[in-house]
Amino acid sequence: MKSTAIILAAGSGKRFNAKKKKQFAKLYDKPLLYYSLKAFSESNADEIIVVTSRDDIDFVREDIVKKYGFGKVKDIVSGGNERYDSVYSGLKAVSGDICLIHDSARAMINVELINRCIDETLKYGAVVPVVAPKDTIRLRDGEFGGETIDRSTLCIIQTPQCFYTELIKSAFEKLYKTDYKSLGITDDAMVVEKFSDTKVRLIEGDYKNIKVTTPEDIMIAKAFLDAENFLQ
Repeated sequence: MKSTAIILAAGSGKRFNAKKKKQFAKLYDKPLLYYSLKAFSESNADEIIVVTSRDDIDFVREDIVKKYGFGKVKDIVSGGNERYDSVYSGLKAVSGDICLIHDSARAMINVELINRCIDETLKYGAVVPVVAPKDTIRLRDGEFGGETIDRSTLCIIQTPQCFYTELIKSAFEKLYKTDYKSLGITDDAMVVEKFSDTKVRLIEGDYKNIKVTTPEDIMIAKAFLDAENFLQ
């Protein structure tokens, strides 16, 4: 079955607190987006759709896709105001039977996890990688600590989130027929769970698959790259 990856690179990166959008921030000598494109290009995914802001389409095409020879990139499309708008824009360009949706801010994604997500989606139809939280987590009560949550009941959601294409497209089409802005949608699995009867299968993710959100995260990503280069 044909699989298509949507790589989201349209965010403004407000929390990154830098002049350059975080998806284009340099991790060593390459933009953050490069690393996701490299992993998916080396994976079993058949093609890639990049979603970025309208103003950045030419930059992504010339300075990243063409420069580094990412031949699996089928199209570069304009994103929207919110993450779900960008996903929906990407879905309209998808032709594969399986769709993988990935945040480019997760630059440390690896080929093994991508391929495992594809394989598991063939079995379950909807798959999300997760890791267990390591820290103690408490509810906040103003400036004081509240109830401590049992970590065994929690998981940290990662991407790529993977679905049969018909399933995720149908769910998003139903979403956009509702007052979707009031639903608090934060990821694609929420859309599938709300607008279909399909249960999302949770599979083991990768602690290195961090989301670069603040400048400190770039230092963590560099440490992972250094460790990988040392072990090779």
